[in-house]
Amino acid sequence: MLAMSSIKLSVDDLSNRLRVLDAEFDREMRARGFDPAQADNVALPSHLAALYAEREKIKTNLEELEGKTDD
Repeated sequence: MLAMSSIKLSVDDLSNRLRVLDAEFDREMRARGFDPAQADNVALPSHLAALYAEREKIKTNLEELEGKTDD
């Protein structure tokens, strides 16, 4: 049961971090004249590329953790 609580906490933490990153990424994209919906199709400056990569990593981690809680 403790492991399940730990996974839930991790999922909540990652979800919160992802929301913060999404908002920051959208804000930074718009500030540089990009449409956030086109992030997959444009060459991003290094700062935006780093934010994008971190978002993708968190999304992958969340998918893995959520898969563990579905058992």
